Amino acid sequence: MKPQLHFGAFLYTPGTHSAGWRHPDAVPQTDMHFPYYVEMARTAERGKLDTIFLQDTAAIGGSGGLDGNSPYRPSQGRQVHLEPVSLIAALAAVTSHIGLISTATTTYNEPYNIARRFATIDHISGGRAGWNLVTSQVEDEAGNFGLERHVDHAKRYERASEFYDVVAGLWDSWEADAFLRDKASGIWFDFDKMHFLHHRGEHFSVRGPLNVSRTPQGRPVVAQAGSSDIGRELAARSADLVFTAQVTVADGQAFCTDLRDRAERYGRGRGDIKILPGLMPIVGRTDAEAAELFQQLQELIDDSLAIRALARLTGDLDIYQFPLDGPLPELPPSNAAKARQALIVELAREENLTIRQVARYLGTSQGHRVLYGSAKTIADSMEEWLLAGACDGFNLLFPYFPGPLNDFVDLVVPELQRRGIFRTEYEGRTLRENLGVPVPANRYVK
Repeated sequence: MKPQLHFGAFLYTPGTHSAGWRHPDAVPQTDMHFPYYVEMARTAERGKLDTIFLQDTAAIGGSGGLDGNSPYRPSQGRQVHLEPVSLIAALAAVTSHIGLISTATTTYNEPYNIARRFATIDHISGGRAGWNLVTSQVEDEAGNFGLERHVDHAKRYERASEFYDVVAGLWDSWEADAFLRDKASGIWFDFDKMHFLHHRGEHFSVRGPLNVSRTPQGRPVVAQAGSSDIGRELAARSADLVFTAQVTVADGQAFCTDLRDRAERYGRGRGDIKILPGLMPIVGRTDAEAAELFQQLQELIDDSLAIRALARLTGDLDIYQFPLDGPLPELPPSNAAKARQALIVELAREENLTIRQVARYLGTSQGHRVLYGSAKTIADSMEEWLLAGACDGFNLLFPYFPGPLNDFVDLVVPELQRRGIFRTEYEGRTLRENLGVPVPANRYVK
């Protein structure tokens, strides 16, 4: 059997492209209107995609500088969005097979609450929930949680590592057959199959047990999106799925090899983690039609807005003091997204890009690969990456909604199915079954 692609639909409403919401076919109201999310989730499920994937930021990006001196621009499309953990709970009731992954930060949450929420959604959905474990990139979040400055990158990951340990431990609080509910004997549960965590660490002290039983897929799927060295190490021991940002086959191969080597050192199998680079497919019925759509989108980009996206990754350097058409200067370390900063610096050096060009690259797809063309062209590239071992599939970004998601499902999916590299029916009912990742054993069951 040929290797099979896996897909997430990254519903970054109203669109990942910074100006996508301005396209004539875009529906900007997809950010807050629940019926649109229902429509998009059902479209992704009709296409047999593995999961929808929802980002979150617990702040409005750039809001920390709204004092009259800020480079903030009101043309930024993503200002508000539905809280995604609540959203996937609602979507569970109107879908039946597709996975439901939501971001929830370890920097500004508590482990017991996160363990409880995602375990609950796994029950509601019949085993389709996933937690995207992140450490928060956007520094504006700090001001909403009693802090003057964002927590240091290394400290964020120290907390995240312990946070994961607590959540995973709480998910093992109950063995699968712990609840007897025996009316005749009056015994509700087997006390020996309930387990206290009694965790005491640098960041958390959590007794347990969790007041939600073991979930339909053993534990919700854990996704991770960090690609820095410390982020890869956390992913290697914790993640079932990794959302990453490679733009060449060689880089994809190197990332997959490195992450799987790390996973093996934790006693995991090389196939226990599915690796999905971000990809923005812009699909046309012909290559020329797709190229025209891409050009339309690029003509809508506001350079001042694109620079704002770049400024988030320039550390303490004020990028606005440099000429737009000059070279990207040396950047101090970023406390936001270290791997993404490294990606843009390398790209700028290799291709001799100006500040404006780097900013427009970020404004197009947040640093992820953009691929435009016919269904055949898109499928050719996806098949090349898959067969080269550069990915297990892709987390699909869309410039706006809902049209490009519909185009992918209606045009590209049938082409991939014809080639035998994408499913025609779901393999199972749980997200783990469809991804092909194992159910972690309960640590208390011998």
